[in-house]
Amino acid sequence: MTEYEIIADPQDYGIEAMVEGLGGNTIDFPSDERQKWAVEVGTFAERLLTLSDKAKGLQEWLAGEHTIKATPASLKTLKIQFFKINDALENSLELVKRLEADIVPPIKQTN
Repeated sequence: MTEYEIIADPQDYGIEAMVEGLGGNTIDFPSDERQKWAVEVGTFAERLLTLSDKAKGLQEWLAGEHTIKATPASLKTLKIQFFKINDALENSLELVKRLEADIVPPIKQTN
């Protein structure tokens, strides 16, 4: 069975004050907690699929042949909303890359 270690440093995420005093010794990640986290990650994945479906629907609507009326202000607002969504997604993807790098097989100590 493959063993992994989570090496995420709270300082790298700017949350060191939240975890101060918890210690730096490794512990086993309890199975019941892992299952709860797995469910949460599954829920997160489902939400991403929902976002993807909504984005595809919006893409189809915008690419459609029907007339769409808008004010310049509403178009600017829509563009800003898209920028905010894109920024949030970019930040999320960068965070995921960092988290993936923080889950590694442990380094075996040799004597």
